[in-house]
Amino acid sequence: MTEEPEKKNYCLISGSFSPDAARQVLMSLINYKINFHQLNDWSRRERFGEDNPAALKRVEELSQAREDIAHLLEEAAAMGLKLSIKSNIEIGLEPE
Repeated sequence: MTEEPEKKNYCLISGSFSPDAARQVLMSLINYKINFHQLNDWSRRERFGEDNPAALKRVEELSQAREDIAHLLEEAAAMGLKLSIKSNIEIGLEPE
């Protein structure tokens, strides 16, 4: 029986943020990821003349998340509240 590869966890974001600070952190991250997937799609179209459906689907999901988060940030600002944000990433090795 083979052992499952070890997974590592890292905390990327952890803390209490004002709506403005949360907007900077979260929107920067989401916009970067959207740009990454758009570039991936563009690269595939240039090289192979076809869309990258997985990248396009991810752009759509991230765009929706960006809208949802923007609404949440507006609500928090209107109510004078801070946001508690914690984001972990889990990394494991897998065969290609």
